[in-house]
Amino acid sequence: LLSIVAIPIGNPSDITLRAIETLRAADAIICEEVKEASILLKRLEIKDKELIPLNEHNEVELVPSLMMRMFQNNLHLALISDCGTPVFSDPGAHLVGHAADYGIQVTPVPGASSLMAALSVLGVKLERFLFAGFLPTKATARRTEIEKLSAIPAALVFYEAPHRIEETIADLSAVLEPGRTLVVARELTKLFEQVAAMPLAEGPAWLAADPNRRRGEFVLVVSGPPPRTGLDAEVERVLKALLEELPVKQAAKLAAAITGAHKNDLYRRAIDLKGG
Repeated sequence: LLSIVAIPIGNPSDITLRAIETLRAADAIICEEVKEASILLKRLEIKDKELIPLNEHNEVELVPSLMMRMFQNNLHLALISDCGTPVFSDPGAHLVGHAADYGIQVTPVPGASSLMAALSVLGVKLERFLFAGFLPTKATARRTEIEKLSAIPAALVFYEAPHRIEETIADLSAVLEPGRTLVVARELTKLFEQVAAMPLAEGPAWLAADPNRRRGEFVLVVSGPPPRTGLDAEVERVLKALLEELPVKQAAKLAAAITGAHKNDLYRRAIDLKGG
């Protein structure tokens, strides 16, 4: 049996009774960092438990021997990350994905999640969202990825680290429509928790107004694109002509430069014209 156990994001009281019972019953615990796992187990007064480090560097190599050990000895192992729910932007997906190959049952032990915590305090009815995780670290790749996500009719959810938060919010506000809403949720469940909503265009200024706002771990939620409006006939003609010679992205960019129409509107229309 492999149990996927959610642990607190920051507030120790967020541990569930089932999570505690599962960690106590497990034969060993697979963790992201031995130091962090040791602190958690000491707090829960769980002693003499084998800790197996699993991270992005050793996961692929470790999984076969770990699975064989579980199968041959009928072991119950628990997987935890450093905080929150495992596998979301953390190691473990390869482990879970191959469990069925060895006949090993996988069961979730749900609990704290920064993703769901952020969505729960938006204050708006959320019909759908796309979890995009961490954006690329390089500026060009990051903007390209944001452009790809811009036409998706759903709220966009990102994770971000403090040393990249300024660049990420600046790129989101530069690429996406200024009328969208940005929600910045940082240090969720921790001492300096803060949740703030604002027009996306105001995001960079809000962040720059107080250096404390750039500290901690972040969840960013950007509302979905505004309702589509029909393009002017001349704009549509220019876009169609360019699409006959250029890829969608280049045609939309050039059409925006020629006509003054918003690039994202042209990009979405270009996708429609190309049949999705």
